[in-house]
Amino acid sequence: MTVPGDGSDRSDGADCARRFLAVDSGGSGLRVVVGEVGRRASGPLVSGEPVRTGARGIDAGHFMERLVPMVRSSVGGAGVGDIGTAVIGAAGLATLGDELRDALPGALAREFGVRTVALVADAVSAYAGALGARPGAVVAAGTGLIAIGTDLAGWRRADGWGHLLGDCGGGAWIGRSGLEAALRAYDGRDGGSGALLRCAEEQFGAMTGLPGTLYPRPDRAAVLASFAPRVAACAPDDPVAAGILRAAARHMAESAVAVCPATGEPQVAVTGGLFKMGGPLLVPLDEELAKRLPHARRVAAEGDPLDGAVRIAGDLAMGALTLPGDDVMLSVVTVKGRGDHF
Repeated sequence: MTVPGDGSDRSDGADCARRFLAVDSGGSGLRVVVGEVGRRASGPLVSGEPVRTGARGIDAGHFMERLVPMVRSSVGGAGVGDIGTAVIGAAGLATLGDELRDALPGALAREFGVRTVALVADAVSAYAGALGARPGAVVAAGTGLIAIGTDLAGWRRADGWGHLLGDCGGGAWIGRSGLEAALRAYDGRDGGSGALLRCAEEQFGAMTGLPGTLYPRPDRAAVLASFAPRVAACAPDDPVAAGILRAAARHMAESAVAVCPATGEPQVAVTGGLFKMGGPLLVPLDEELAKRLPHARRVAAEGDPLDGAVRIAGDLAMGALTLPGDDVMLSVVTVKGRGDHF
């Protein structure tokens, strides 16, 4: 990935103001890039351990425990030196980010000399990676689902309420719907799918044991989402599975409509691991988007949330950030010294 800049290829060492740290933090762990504006950044370092959450939300201390060794490793164990800009994209920031907002700017300043910190909801970094600073809407779907849109004056979001209250059309939603169809077939009720029942028994064992297997799990959403690929695999030959994916596509399109600018020529993109399902999901989704958002243009996502964090870092370091600021979705903090910020 290349960070926006003047394209210079200097070899006299990184200037603090041009050096950046970009982080994507989510349920699968951390991905980290340390780079310099205008130069191609090396591939990310990856840690599979997610950051803990506590009484005040995402644990800032544990975040730094995970981050610091990764940053030092990225520069080969040498002194890190001062980093001018840090962009932290974090899942759950909008609702669980109080401790990060309070503690992280000072911690990054003390550890790396960071002067400017952007705390970014993962939906915003996904948007920036997919569309950059253009008006439109992005549907981000993996285990969960959220849609985010902007007219470059403010942000709008839809869904992202978690697998018990929402995330309609996401991986956990599809998996749960597939397992419900399997249980309907097991009971002999209408709406069941014998194909999905066979898949469920292969993956989870006897259906009578499924509630006891599923309900106590703290990672219940991920377990439900693990069944979504089986739904997609059945869809070409099973009308019940195909119907579940069509319903998922409708939910996604509804969320996109809720956040997409109603005027102009906005762009719409999708991003996230769920779309690796391919045609069984993407074909009905394209049909729904064309029907519901005729004024918008469907485009391929340019990059992922880490690419978005890198893009924001480059724009911020160059004083060229045009994405709208927001206390919850995208907030920028200037640090006065090694630990004090305003």
